[in-house]
Amino acid sequence: MPVNTATTGLPGEYLARVNTDLEDNAREQERVTAEIAALQERLTALQHERSVLVNVQQALGVTAPVTPASPSRDTAPVPGRRTAVSSEPGEQAGQDRTAVENGKPVKKKVSRKTSASATAPRASQPTLVELARLHLAEHKEPRSAAEITAALAQAHPDRGIKATVVRTTLEGLVARSRVQRTRQGRSVFYSIHEA
Repeated sequence: MPVNTATTGLPGEYLARVNTDLEDNAREQERVTAEIAALQERLTALQHERSVLVNVQQALGVTAPVTPASPSRDTAPVPGRRTAVSSEPGEQAGQDRTAVENGKPVKKKVSRKTSASATAPRASQPTLVELARLHLAEHKEPRSAAEITAALAQAHPDRGIKATVVRTTLEGLVARSRVQRTRQGRSVFYSIHEA
């Protein structure tokens, strides 16, 4: 008996088409996954860049609050990094907590740990910008960021001065033409701007 090729050929065509579609789907998933990974890396880099810029802004003495760019409503949320939570929700300073006494909820106000005395000394201290300019004014020769950091850390051990913050502060002063930057080979030196 002859085999009907019309009926056996049709399922074979469907099978070939399904296999092709599955391969295309797998390739598209790989492409989209790679694109998502690249976008996630870019987002992480932008978030890091923003935090550095906020630190520079704070180091320069600008106290205006900066609001983060809000994501548009039509985009899907990107899951953030997972971090360990150090305190229970509701146990943070200044939040209301609800306790149950005799079956009835009772609100307790948790006191804030910061006091006026803790913030008062910081307000009277000079900013890092002022400290860096004073240090450069005292020394007529150009100084490296490491030298400035070491001198400021020694003069102000209570402030926890870091080299990266000093360097970004100095670069901010260079941008505002208050400090001159000179390069000697791979080294960078800063001096007070000569008007």
